[in-house]
Amino acid sequence: MASIKLERVAKHFGTKIAISDIDLDVADGEFLVLLGPSGCGKSTLLRMLAGLESVSKGEIHLDGRRVDQLPPSARDMAFVFQSYALYPHMTVRRNIAFPLIMRQFKWWFHIPLIGGMAKRAIERSPEVAGLVEKTARTLSLTELLDRFPRTLSGGQRQRVALGRAMVRQPKVFLMDEPLSNLDAKLRTAMRAEITRLHQRVGGTFVFVTHDQVEAMTMGSRIALMRDGQVQQFGTPREIYTSPANTYVARFIGTPPMNLIEGRIDGSTITLGEINMILPTGLMQIAHAANEPVLLGIRPNAMTLARLEDSGQLAGMVSLVEHVGAESVVAIKLLHAATAHDEEGSVPGEIMITTQGYSDLRHGDRVSVAVDLSEAVLFSRATGAQLSSSVAVTT
Repeated sequence: MASIKLERVAKHFGTKIAISDIDLDVADGEFLVLLGPSGCGKSTLLRMLAGLESVSKGEIHLDGRRVDQLPPSARDMAFVFQSYALYPHMTVRRNIAFPLIMRQFKWWFHIPLIGGMAKRAIERSPEVAGLVEKTARTLSLTELLDRFPRTLSGGQRQRVALGRAMVRQPKVFLMDEPLSNLDAKLRTAMRAEITRLHQRVGGTFVFVTHDQVEAMTMGSRIALMRDGQVQQFGTPREIYTSPANTYVARFIGTPPMNLIEGRIDGSTITLGEINMILPTGLMQIAHAANEPVLLGIRPNAMTLARLEDSGQLAGMVSLVEHVGAESVVAIKLLHAATAHDEEGSVPGEIMITTQGYSDLRHGDRVSVAVDLSEAVLFSRATGAQLSSSVAVTT
């Protein structure tokens, strides 16, 4: 398979900057997920890797060989499109075999009778037929080989599209939101199937999605993008537990990380009217920063009590959502302020997850305990995490 290296890669559409000086190192056999909202540039970056978009600046290397100036056919990468892009007039067998047929393409393939005979001869050759059968078995498509795409379900079409990519035995698999057209149950099944496929094939995968669940469950590393720039590049665990900035903190996690305004005074942090002793690690970071901060805390690192406690944050229940094994409770803080993002989070409101079915109701007064051992500090001015150990890019 192959490693991928991007060096200060940029893409301009006239005066618009779609991709801005991105550096990435993808190891051989890695599953990289390009994650971000619509319009952040992740699909553009994938198309640049494939050669479907030109590079305005920078270099792309595959296994140490520069490929950004090569045509798509010379890069040895397979692309799985969001729409599957299957040929409706071809059977599943011919769709999967098509890349192998085109490897042996001759100009006279365009002659209707002779070309058709030549394509069928290639398709039935032991080498091509064997690869198609092997790929079909891997993806449980053997019984569907003689059917047409219009007779298949969405998940079956997705597997055919994967099979067409696999049969080429490429160095890199590129996938542009391949699960976005599927229903929730089928997406979960296909997510697991692609993960198992990566484990079996052992190839280098680059997968584009706007779904953080797909990114967190499938990727060995994630590049979280915003406005053509990589906000953080790391493992799912690194990005979840130690977000590089408040944008990453609010994008990753359901519900997202709470951001509460705080003031540092020696070894304590003041949240509204409440003073809390900082753990040693946060204390050292806070002393070095010497600036107003935002305390980042995940919803599962906070606990609720019905009785008000003078040493804890006071609040009032504004919403309760029951989601099976847990409940999500929105709390309007009475004396502390929060940072809110452009997507409409309510000022002064935090989200907390509790196990089981909560009997709290709208308007209940509660106390909120914060586990500072799981907290992260951000600069209130810049939004960056107050830690020198967070890698934004490689």
